[in-house]
Amino acid sequence: MRKKEKYLSADERRAETVQTVVDLAGEKNPSDITTSAIAERMGLTQGALFRHFPTKEAILKSVMEWVSERLISRIQVAAAENPSPKAALRAMFHSHIEFVSQHPGMPRLLFGELQRTGPTGPKVVVQTLMGHYRKLLGVVIQNGKTCGDLASDLNEDAAASLFLGTIQGLVFQSLLAPDPDWILRNADAVYHVFECGIERRVP
Repeated sequence: MRKKEKYLSADERRAETVQTVVDLAGEKNPSDITTSAIAERMGLTQGALFRHFPTKEAILKSVMEWVSERLISRIQVAAAENPSPKAALRAMFHSHIEFVSQHPGMPRLLFGELQRTGPTGPKVVVQTLMGHYRKLLGVVIQNGKTCGDLASDLNEDAAASLFLGTIQGLVFQSLLAPDPDWILRNADAVYHVFECGIERRVP
């Protein structure tokens, strides 16, 4: 017997739905996170769920917005707390890795969504996130070149791409690793290799 629905405001119900998907993503394959599974976990009917989200894509868009807001906030704090650009980049990298470790289902959900053809609401959110992320990286890298932390001839766009690609590579490999802490154990050594490639060379 389905439990009686607890009254929540529309905003509270939408927030609960997003958190439910985040939780389910850590337990299930993306294909198993159906609207039926979401509603069942929340103790709702699918009809009640669709009063707040017209489609599953709308739910996933809100989930990606949740990810985007929290990830950008974390890396902004990491950058702001480290006046040295070189230290700021390292802190941003590890903050991102820690976020992935805390929400291990998000990469699977994200990769599954990005494989869909054509533009979708969730993909647009991720594209916007990457644009903000690259802009922030560009500022930190430029500051690093100016102060002498980083190589003066460093290509800023290429360095930002490599930074993000290094994280994506670690995330992808972590999906294959049997140990959930693999990404945390390997992040520092991998970042050191990246850092050696961008820092200023001392004659």
